[in-house]
Amino acid sequence: MTRRTIDFHYDLLSPFAHVALKRMAELPEDVTVRPVPVLLGAILAHWGQRGPAEISAKRLHTYRLSVFLGRKHGLDMRFPPRHPFNPLKALRLLAGSDADLATVQRGFNFVFEQGRAPDTDEELSAFAEATGLPVSLAGDEAAKAALRANTERAIERGVFGVPSFVCPAEPGHAVFWGVDAFDMLLAWLDDEMMFDREPYRHLDAVTIGIERK
Repeated sequence: MTRRTIDFHYDLLSPFAHVALKRMAELPEDVTVRPVPVLLGAILAHWGQRGPAEISAKRLHTYRLSVFLGRKHGLDMRFPPRHPFNPLKALRLLAGSDADLATVQRGFNFVFEQGRAPDTDEELSAFAEATGLPVSLAGDEAAKAALRANTERAIERGVFGVPSFVCPAEPGHAVFWGVDAFDMLLAWLDDEMMFDREPYRHLDAVTIGIERK
């Protein structure tokens, strides 16, 4: 069996990435998932976007929707007392260790099951203990560089939010953003040529009718 590898771009800020992790078991047996930690703030800044939790009218809706979807897939979700929080140092631990999916899952469990934000020295140490990662990576230059490289590469590949799955395709690649795109990802993995046929094929030719300044 020829194996396929897809990249799972995530930031610990994202409750939807936590839900997406729960759905990994639905992927085909020939698919390997490579977790890629990225800094969502830098991605949003590049594309000129604001995060959903930064929009006051959208914030509570986002929290409710993520908890609803989590419960739908068997997760007992609990938000940390602060959100959004600064995930930078915790992400460096994950990037610097090239953390596997099991380790990433422990990290998300810390945030969205235990309801803890790893944005203080004390909680970062607890996060390191929960994930089995050395807390020293928070200040490690190689770990910092790895996180920056992951984020820059994600932007180059057209990632504009998290979670995002990037799948190799010929030519190029396909990006699936958000846990609500997971069913479309499953359909694409079953038929990698689906976007080359109608009703998808003409979408690349749709022009912009009006742009806001």
